Amino acid sequence: MKWVLAILAAASLLFGAVNGTMDCVAQSILGESAKTVTLVLTLAGGMCLWSGLLQIAKDSGITDLIARLLKPLIRLIFHGVTLTSRARELICINMTANLLGLGNAATPAGIEAMKELQDPKSPDRATDGMILLTVLNTASIQLIPTTVAMLRLYHGANNPFDILPAVFIVSFSSAAVVILFARVLNRIRRQKGRQ
Repeated sequence: MKWVLAILAAASLLFGAVNGTMDCVAQSILGESAKTVTLVLTLAGGMCLWSGLLQIAKDSGITDLIARLLKPLIRLIFHGVTLTSRARELICINMTANLLGLGNAATPAGIEAMKELQDPKSPDRATDGMILLTVLNTASIQLIPTTVAMLRLYHGANNPFDILPAVFIVSFSSAAVVILFARVLNRIRRQKGRQ
């Protein structure tokens, strides 16, 4: 990714020099840099708010309640995968953070869950559980898309949460599709391994 950004920056400077518009390129660089700092601070404020609310939910037991509600769903999704109680708890925390649109807060629990799902006999291979968690985390079912809502509010949306129906449809359908594909491909991989 760093090479892509370096090539884009070099191309911008080259085209600015060739077209004689280096002053516009310089103004864009400086102006957009200031906007970037403002955007980062806006997102950081919202992230701090929602991460704080997630910590309050953990401390008050709400995440435990959500984890209990999610257990049947996790059992269904991870059917055939051996889950320790710690792995199940971490997956629940990861899913809860994703449901609240807190991808950054979901990452530490997801990494710890991956460690729990790792097969000690073959640490260089991803297990079925790790693959399922990765695709589920990537699909990221969201009930409250906080980052998108903050970006929409920053750019002047009157109602930043009016996208909720579309978010529900897209996130639930993408999660269903990736789980189905992961299950089918894992089954094919296991069958080829037996041959």
